[in-house]
Amino acid sequence: MAALTELEDAINKANPHILGRDQGWFKTWSQGGKQGDYASALKLIKEFEGCHLTAYPDPLSGGEPYTIGYGTTRYPGGRRVSRGDKITVIEADMFVRTEIDQIAKKLSETVPHWSAMTDGQQSALISFAYNLGAGFYGTAGFETISKRLRERDWSAVPSAIELYRNPGTNVEAGLLRRRRAEGELWRSSLPKQPEVQQDPAKLTPSSPFSARLTPHITLGEFALGQEARRFDHQYQVDTAAELAAFLERARTAFGGKPVIVTSGYRPPAVNRSVGGAKNSEHLFSGPGTGAVDFWINGADMHAVEKWCDQNWPFSLGYAAPNFVHLGRRADGQRRRWDYS
Repeated sequence: MAALTELEDAINKANPHILGRDQGWFKTWSQGGKQGDYASALKLIKEFEGCHLTAYPDPLSGGEPYTIGYGTTRYPGGRRVSRGDKITVIEADMFVRTEIDQIAKKLSETVPHWSAMTDGQQSALISFAYNLGAGFYGTAGFETISKRLRERDWSAVPSAIELYRNPGTNVEAGLLRRRRAEGELWRSSLPKQPEVQQDPAKLTPSSPFSARLTPHITLGEFALGQEARRFDHQYQVDTAAELAAFLERARTAFGGKPVIVTSGYRPPAVNRSVGGAKNSEHLFSGPGTGAVDFWINGADMHAVEKWCDQNWPFSLGYAAPNFVHLGRRADGQRRRWDYS
């Protein structure tokens, strides 16, 4: 640490601006190797931990664990912080960023649906774990928040976070403020439900392929951009709009990752040429009948398959990790099958 202090002094003498947070190197360093943007976690942690350049005792025990910087109790090498330790502001910043990365890695391995969360949701949990331990999920005392995360009951997570505030202690008031800030960050970062453009009366089989069924899915995607696969009837457009609305929900559920359509409408000639079943849902053969095969770029398709199974009441064909078949028939019956 002494060497870092000497280096900091030398750099400041040579160029007092080079260590500024507005410099290009800082953005590269602070985000290097990350899979997410945890700026919100960093902001919360710094706000509630404060920066202490001299080690101080735990407020509950009056002794160990000693803390330094922005809530650091162990240095990156693993050594415990000891009474009397001193560090610089730069070291404090490095320590907290290193720990955030380590916590994010741990949570990504233990918390269900992590990859489907937005950066803000992940940041809220990182701040929570920074304060209470990265191994909280599934352990004794954390049953409520573990249940909410496991069941993907995301609207109930803020109230679950609030439970962990050491009731009746001299730190409860401060922890409650922190828990509420984490809960608000989580709530404000939930994936937004899209305003789906479901007005088939304004979209017809002859509409441009660029016309949008939903904010992110076009009419042309159901035809794979091929004129030979263009819809022939209005009821086909209506069914496509229903399917696209569900695809939009899936996109939102998995963090806004792009939905890739691999098969939509197959006119009879096309269906025969690809070896499709005679009664394939891809024929869109009547009102309320149709199908789309898709995958979500960057998502675990087994998880996508499971989510669709829980949320789509009609036809579902299992083909993960390659694709999911999403369809419906006029009778509205639930159907499931496996392509393997």
